[in-house]
Amino acid sequence: MTTQQDNLRSRLPDPNRFFPEEVGALAGAMIKAVGNGAIPQTTIGLVQLRAGQLVGSTYHTVRQADGLRAAGVAEERITAVASWRDAPYFTGAERVALELVEAVLTPNPAGERVPDELYAAASAHYDDKALWTLILAIGQICFFIPVALIAKPIPGRALGENYNVE
Repeated sequence: MTTQQDNLRSRLPDPNRFFPEEVGALAGAMIKAVGNGAIPQTTIGLVQLRAGQLVGSTYHTVRQADGLRAAGVAEERITAVASWRDAPYFTGAERVALELVEAVLTPNPAGERVPDELYAAASAHYDDKALWTLILAIGQICFFIPVALIAKPIPGRALGENYNVE
């Protein structure tokens, strides 16, 4: 059950107001590239949900969880993303994708963020096109992280209705 809070306000107005062609073209290109079929959309949604959790973005966490629910993903899988390492709900390919997004978004002062062993595990599950798709899916969510953290669109509202500052 979603609780709507009418008093929530975004910090900035919808960027489409200032950059309508650019936002549409950029979003369309990212959606096309990430949705090329090389990786299941469920895996992309799980990775992007984990990214939202890692950076502390309520907007992205709610948005990705809602998208996964709409796609019919079991609630156990959605709620277990935060603890995926010991949860029994994920395939080997999903696990390596979740590990990869964590490596990209978590600083590692002791060495590489994506060590050769992790790359080898990822390449055991994904061919080159699928790896690039996964990279682009991580890049897509990373592009929108500053939008969520700085502009603060309203969680749980549809695109186009998630900004209310004029």
